[in-house]
Amino acid sequence: MRRFELIAPCHFGLEAVLKREIADLGYEVTGVEDGRVTFAGDEEAVCRANLFLRTAERVLIKVGSFHAETFEELFQGTKALPWEDYIPADGRFWVTKAASVKSRLFSPSDIQSIMKKAMVERLKGIYHVNWFAEDGESFPIRVFLMKDEVTVGLDTTGESLHKRGYRKLTAKAPIAENLAAALIMLTPWRADRTLVDPFCGSGTFPIEAAMMAARMAPGMNREFTAESWGHLVDRKCWYRGVDEAQDLIDTSVTTDIQGYDIDDNMVVIARENARLAGVDHLIHFQRRPVSELSHPKKYGFIITNPPYGERLEEKKDLPALYRTLGERFGQLDCWSLYMITSYENAERDIGRKADKNRKIYNGMMKTYFYQFQGPKPPKSERNRQERNGQGK
Repeated sequence: MRRFELIAPCHFGLEAVLKREIADLGYEVTGVEDGRVTFAGDEEAVCRANLFLRTAERVLIKVGSFHAETFEELFQGTKALPWEDYIPADGRFWVTKAASVKSRLFSPSDIQSIMKKAMVERLKGIYHVNWFAEDGESFPIRVFLMKDEVTVGLDTTGESLHKRGYRKLTAKAPIAENLAAALIMLTPWRADRTLVDPFCGSGTFPIEAAMMAARMAPGMNREFTAESWGHLVDRKCWYRGVDEAQDLIDTSVTTDIQGYDIDDNMVVIARENARLAGVDHLIHFQRRPVSELSHPKKYGFIITNPPYGERLEEKKDLPALYRTLGERFGQLDCWSLYMITSYENAERDIGRKADKNRKIYNGMMKTYFYQFQGPKPPKSERNRQERNGQGK
């Protein structure tokens, strides 16, 4: 089976979470850089990474890398890569995205244009043609330039992996599914513990948690660009990957996952998204303001993405909102609070300093993941849960 060097981009600040995911899938991590993790794998790995990785943005096959400080060096370096090993004579190919950091070449459109010309020149000589119809399968290419080092990858995914296929309707400022999953994975939450999102919006945190609890692969209900690349990835690998994912699902798991929102429409949207994800029976959604946040159980988790105040008219409401969240959290017995926000006075208004915080880029916005950690359940309680089959 053919071997590849694979690249999985992710949100800046979450590389360690993705690295752990890749290792848990059984693949050797060969490099970790800002915003991406590189690992070794075969054709099966291409399929399984796309199906199972919760925190990656996509999976790229590394075509090659080289140094380039001028457009001529970019052209020659691109032309020297073995494109014929990946792209057939009728393939439709283009550089879909170019990103440049601390490099002399920084214009994305120029980088894309020159690389396309270089690829055409290479393949014209290989296939002995002067013109490409490009009426076959799609082969999108992505390129990263970091300190003049060019890394070129073939995109096996297509639409970003955060698009699971269940979120047909969204809130005003939804959190990406892969970011929500990564933040949950940064907490000690497990399926046997209570989870509440008091600002659930379109339901992303509760749905991602429920999918984890049910061991449901995030990529099961979508398609991938590389599914049509039979010359690179045997179609049977995709079938085996889907079969593996289906065999793992356990929708009979018992959960206590709740999502609240002050907007009735958001609650309707969240319920519909959960239904499309196949986990609506594992989540309780209801209209409830944060001022009414309460729960009788101990050792639960609040994991949430509260308003940041992106619009000026909303900023004035933030101090009271965060104070209320802090007050309600303080009334919960032995709970933990995990919160992503760009609001600079979050700790002051919550009323206590976070035990930890982590800088994470949500798109281009710098945010912090504040972690207010409660006590662990006593060992006797954990043992009871494991005996009942609820532990992970």
